[in-house]
Formats: sequence, structure tokens, C-alpha cells
Amino acid sequence: MKPGHLVWLRRISQTVFLLLFLFLLVQSRLPQEIFFDYTQSMGDAQDIRIHQPVTFFFQLDPLVWITSLISGHTWIKGVGWALLVLVLTVLLGRVFCGFICPFGTIHNMVSYFRPGLKGNRLIHANRSSPALRIKYFILFGVLTTSLFGLNLAGLMDPMSFLFRSLALALFPGIGNSLTGLFGYFAALDIHFLKMLSYGEQLFWPVFGFDFKLFQSGWLIGVIFLTIIFLNRIKPRFWCRTLCPLGALLGVCSGFSLLRLEQKEEACTHCRQCVKTCQGAAEPEPGTTWNSAECLMCFNCFAACPESAVRFTFRRRAHARRLPDMGRRAVIGGLTAGISLSVFGTLDGRVHGTSNAGLVRPPGSLAESEFLTLCQRCGLCMKACPTNVINPALTEAGMAGFWTPTLRMTQGYCEHTCTICGSVCPTGAIAEITSIEKTETPIRIGSAHLDRGRCLPWSGNGPCIVCEEHCPTSPKAIYLIENRVEGPRNTLTPVKLPQIDLKQCTGCGICENKCPVKGKPAIRVIAAGESRSLTNRILL
Repeated sequence: MKPGHLVWLRRISQTVFLLLFLFLLVQSRLPQEIFFDYTQSMGDAQDIRIHQPVTFFFQLDPLVWITSLISGHTWIKGVGWALLVLVLTVLLGRVFCGFICPFGTIHNMVSYFRPGLKGNRLIHANRSSPALRIKYFILFGVLTTSLFGLNLAGLMDPMSFLFRSLALALFPGIGNSLTGLFGYFAALDIHFLKMLSYGEQLFWPVFGFDFKLFQSGWLIGVIFLTIIFLNRIKPRFWCRTLCPLGALLGVCSGFSLLRLEQKEEACTHCRQCVKTCQGAAEPEPGTTWNSAECLMCFNCFAACPESAVRFTFRRRAHARRLPDMGRRAVIGGLTAGISLSVFGTLDGRVHGTSNAGLVRPPGSLAESEFLTLCQRCGLCMKACPTNVINPALTEAGMAGFWTPTLRMTQGYCEHTCTICGSVCPTGAIAEITSIEKTETPIRIGSAHLDRGRCLPWSGNGPCIVCEEHCPTSPKAIYLIENRVEGPRNTLTPVKLPQIDLKQCTGCGICENKCPVKGKPAIRVIAAGESRSLTNRILL
């Protein structure tokens, strides 16, 4: 195959996999045809599943599999795809980075269309440098934390990083902006703009059917845009310098059968190969090719006017160049991993009683086990139809940063919904059925009343909203008729809400619908959750 054909084959492959990633990201939500019926009559739905393989790219990711295996001693579903990627890497080098990785494709596109460096500055940037060792520091750091039972790979893993950034920041930001714009058009007394506002329906399937808001979404978006901007400093900055998956595949590519053959006698040292190299792999004849950094883009092969470089399966007599990990990067990564594992559990929220505000999705494993598997990818948050699942901040401690937690002021856990467990790529949230959830029942917490804020209890007026919305049978919230002293010593007949903790599952619809906003009069706390033996309420 001609060199130019290989480059075009790579570009086509990158385009296909990027579009597939975006398609699966869009499809990781409640199916459009049942969204409105489901959100209006939740109790009638049974075991609704997302049929598209939305976890496919996480199954392709060897880092997700290895960290889950080391940390949680679990073989995640679809592990065969990750093994296939490792086999391809041993045979052909880092073809995953060059042909498949959607995050790498985005960096490649940004570097190509908006190059920050040209000429000699680009040649200098494409030379090997000590900065390339940072990704090995990160790799050994996350592998070490996994060894100690704390899975932090998702913070820097490219699949989790990209999905989290798009699903929790970029897509909600664009979707909410478009919704606001079309709403503004609809409010204007201009026929053309009113008709234009109906275009909102074209964007619903992509950006969602309502406003989506996520805690710390702004921070996730800023980090994503910063990483993209770094391509102005060096092409594919993330892939070269920060990506732990790239570091892992770089180690495996040292055994690759596909090698770069350099003919120094034919080279005129025009350095076209260096200019077009995406990975700072030193392809120029007269230098030692660094297979661990080569992204198999084949740009050097296509750019060389003298055919002084080409890829071949023939073995050469010279010694193989091992990945330049750097002793300091390896030792530093091991030290950082041990430190994070030790200090990350000092707040007592992993092995002790959870923060009262840390309500995990239904089916979540016990906290110590949950943190061994959760990739912080955001899939459960994107798929949740009520927008209740959000990335945690301080409520989960350092070890649980950006893991899923429920914010009932934004949504609620629908009584029969089990979608979050069905899309979790690692099993941190178990896949349960609606019957298991409602009949066991699976409790994610319990509700409690703040009588000083409750309208009936404080004597400020009648209200039975929480009791009306309670979905359990029999209801966990019941009413007692009484008289309460109100303003100016008046006795007001009211129905006072009470909570039956034996029936309450902590779904949070009472908190979400409470008319006392800001800080609702009824709130859900983690106490009573089924997943924790130490946090249960014994009645």
C-alpha cells in the first residue's frame, strides 16, 4: 500500500471512530420515543434499558480493565476488546492511538487546523524531551493507587476524560444555550423568529429534552478547554505528555513487530519526517526511532521525498530502544500513588460512616468497593433521566472526587428506574431490575423532616406535597390530622407529615417537590442505605 493511502486510511478510521463515540454519547440517555411517557408516568415503566453499546469505548480501554482488575479484582464486562487492543499493540504498535482513540483524533484535528508552531519551532517541539516522561509518572501513580484499592484512573484516562467533559460540560452548555435562545425567539412578537424557535426540536435528540445542570460542570469544561488549548504549545500535547493509556500502550509497543526502517544513506535531512511526526518519535535517519512514542500515523512515511523511512515487519540487527520512562518519573509515580492511597482515606469516609449528604445511585457497592471500580466517567450521570446524579465534590472526600452522588434538589431517583446500573462500564453500580429495586427494596437513604421549615409543622399553612408524591406502597410519608398553633395564637387544622422509615427508600422525590426551595423542609440523607452495614437504621 502506498504511504499516502495509509494516511488516508488512518484519517477515515479516526473519523469513523470519533463519529461512533459521539453517536454512543448521544444515545446514552433514555430513548426519545419513551422519554415523555416515562417522565410523566414513571411507575408504569419496567426495566428500561439503553440498547446501544454505550460502554463500547470503555471496553476497548486496557487501562480501565487493568485498574479494575488490580483494584477491584474484577473482570469487567467486554474485557475481550481491551485484550484485543493489547494484542494489536504488540503486533502493530500504538495503532489504537493513531487509528481509534477519539480523544487523540480531536487533538490531531486541533493541531492540524490550528497549528501553534511552524518551521524550526515545530521541528524543535517534535524532538524527544523529558516532558514525555510525565505520562509514565501518571501511569505508575494510578496503577499504584489501584494496588492499594483506590481507583483514580478515570481522572486521567482518555475515554473517561473525554466522555465526562462532553457529557457534563460541553453538551449541557450548548444545549442549555440553544434552549434559552429558542425560548427567547418564541417570546418575541415576530412571526419568523417564532417559527424559527420550533427548530429546538431538531436539537433535542442530541442535547437532551430539558435543561441539564451538573455540579462542577464549569470546572470540567475549563479543564477540557485548557487541555485542548495546549495543542498550541505542542501538537497532540495530551497524547505525548499526559495520557496514561498512551504510556501503557507505549510500553507494550516496545515489543511491536511493525518497525520503522531508516535508510541514512538516502536521507537528505530535510526533516519533513520530523515536522509531520505526531508523537515526537524521532523518525529521522541518523537518530534512534522511539517506538514507544510513535502513534503509527504514517506521516513520516508519506512525507519523506526520498523514501528514506518506511515501515516493515523485517527485524533489524540494531538494539531495540526501550521506552524512556525515566527513573525519577517511575519512582515519583510510585510515591505519589502510595501517598494518595494513604492520605485519601484519612478523612474516614471510605471505611467509616459516609457523609450524610453522600447518597449513591441505587445498586452501588459498599463505599470501599465502589471506589475500587468507579471510573468517574459520567456515563450514569448522562443516562439519568431526572438529572439527579452529579459528580461529587467534598461530600465524598478526596478519594471520591467526581464519583456519582445524588442531588435531590436537581432531580430524584425514580422509583422503578435502573438505567444507571445498566450503563456502568465497570460494575461499580450493579445492574439490577426494577423488581429487585422496589421489592427488596434497595434503599439509597432515608428522608427526614425539618419541622421548623415544614409549612404545616411550623403553623404557616397546609401542605401535603411530599405525601402526594411518595411512590412507595404503602406510602413512606403519611399524614396525621392535628391543630397547630399559628401566627397570633391561632389554631390551624392541618395534616402533619410523618415518615415511616421502614417504607422509605430515599428516592428524594419528596425533597425535590417540596415547595420550600433552597433548603427543602424534607431532605434525604445517606442513613439507612442498603449498601452499608454500618449506616443502616435498625428498627
